[in-house]
Amino acid sequence: MTDPEARLDALSGLSQRLLAAARARGASQAEVSCSEEAGLNVNVRMGEVETVEATRDRGIAITVYFGRRKGSASTADLRDDSLEATVEQACAIARYTEDDPAAGLADAELMALAQDEGGWRAFDSWHPWMLEADRAVDLALACEAAGREYDARVENSDGASIGTGASLGVYANSHGFIGREGSTQHSMSCALIAGRGEAMQRDGWYSIALAEGDLEAASAIGRQAAQRAVSRLAPRQIATGEYPVLYAAESARSLIGHLLGAVSGGALYRRASFLLDAAGTRLFPEWFSIREHPFLQRGFRSSAFDAEGVATRESALVSGGVLQRYLLGSYSARKLGLQTTANAGGVHNLEVAANAGDFDSMLRGMGRGLLVTELMGQGVNTVTGDYSRGAAGYWVEHGQIQHPVDGITIAGNLKRMFEAIEAVGSDVDPRSHLHTGSILVGRMTVAGDAGEG
Repeated sequence: MTDPEARLDALSGLSQRLLAAARARGASQAEVSCSEEAGLNVNVRMGEVETVEATRDRGIAITVYFGRRKGSASTADLRDDSLEATVEQACAIARYTEDDPAAGLADAELMALAQDEGGWRAFDSWHPWMLEADRAVDLALACEAAGREYDARVENSDGASIGTGASLGVYANSHGFIGREGSTQHSMSCALIAGRGEAMQRDGWYSIALAEGDLEAASAIGRQAAQRAVSRLAPRQIATGEYPVLYAAESARSLIGHLLGAVSGGALYRRASFLLDAAGTRLFPEWFSIREHPFLQRGFRSSAFDAEGVATRESALVSGGVLQRYLLGSYSARKLGLQTTANAGGVHNLEVAANAGDFDSMLRGMGRGLLVTELMGQGVNTVTGDYSRGAAGYWVEHGQIQHPVDGITIAGNLKRMFEAIEAVGSDVDPRSHLHTGSILVGRMTVAGDAGEG
C-alpha cells in the first residue's frame, strides 16, 4: 500500500455511493465499513522454509435501518452489480425483520470530528515494512537458529515466523460521518522444544509492534524462546493447597480480559455476567485503577472514534478500586437504558496502574507461592465468576524461583480474586492493547499432586 491516502479516498467515495444507494431504496439510516489489508507471512522449521504467503484482502459491509428494522450484508467484490446486489440484500433482510427498539445508528451528536488534528495519522500507527520474502526468510531462520544454538538441550523446534501487514479502513454513516483509519503491524516469533521423550518441554517468545524498529531483534527472540523452554525442564510436584499466585505480565492480561468480558454490554443486557449492577461498586483494592487511553501514540487500539463513529475519550474504567462504568456500544446502551461509552468494537488501550516495582521485587514480595507463566483451558464461568484453569509456571521460595511446575490447576472466584489482588508490577508487557505488569493475587486454590510444596 504505497499510497494510503489515495486508497482511503477511494474507500470513502465507495462508502458514499453505498449510502446513497441505501437511501434511494428507502432506508431511514445506513452505515458502511470498507477495509483493505495486505501482508506477508513466512514460517520456517528446523532450518527449512515451510510457507511463504502474501495476502491481500478487502471487505465491504453495509447495514441499513428501516425505522427500527435492521439488515446487513457484505461482499469482497467491488464490481458495480455486486455492490448493488449487496445493498439490495441488506434492504430485503431489513424489510422482513421485526422491529427492535434498540436498533439504529449511534446518536448524531455523539459523532467524532473525523478530521481532527492530523486525521488518521495522528496516532503514529502507519509504519509499512517493505520486507521482501527472501529477507523475511533470512530473519526467521536466524531467529530459530539463535534459539537452537543457545543450549544443547534444545533438540527440536515448532518453528519461527515473521509477519507484516498493513490495513486501511473507512467507516461512514448517514449522519454524514466519515472516519478514516490506517495501521501497520509486524511480528516475529519462535517456539522451541527442549529435552527428549516424555521429558520434553515447549515454550516460546514473540515480539509485536506497529513499527519494525520497535521489534526485538531476531536473535534475542530466539534466545528468549530457548531460555524459557530449557527453564521448564524437570518440573516437580507441589502439594495441593492455598497459596499466593503471581501472574506474570503476559498471563496477567487474561485477568483484565475476564473483567472486560463481564462489564461488556452484551453480557450485561443478556444477564450473563457475574458483575450485573456492579457500576459504582468497589471490586478491587482502593489503590487499584485502570484507564482507557484512545489517543496513545503507537497504541495498538488508538482511534478518535469507535466502530460506530462515536468520539472516544480518555477515561477511567476503574478508579479507587471502584468500577466507574461499563463498556457499551449504542445497541447495548439502549438495551440497558444507558448511553454508549464509545466502546463499540472494544476498548482503546487500557493501562493498569502499578503500585509495586519490577518483576524481581514482585517475586520477593510474594515470598512463597506460585508464579504462573502459562494458562490452559477455558474454565471461567462468566455468569458466576467461578474460575478454574490449567496452569504451568514455577514454584517460588524466599522470593526466588526454585523449580518449574506443570499439570496443575488454579481455582477461585473472580470477584474474590479481584478483591485479593495485592500488587501490580511495573514490568509492563507492551505486546498488547492491555498494558499491565505482573499481578499478585494473595491466595488461590492450587491443585497439584501430593508432596511437599
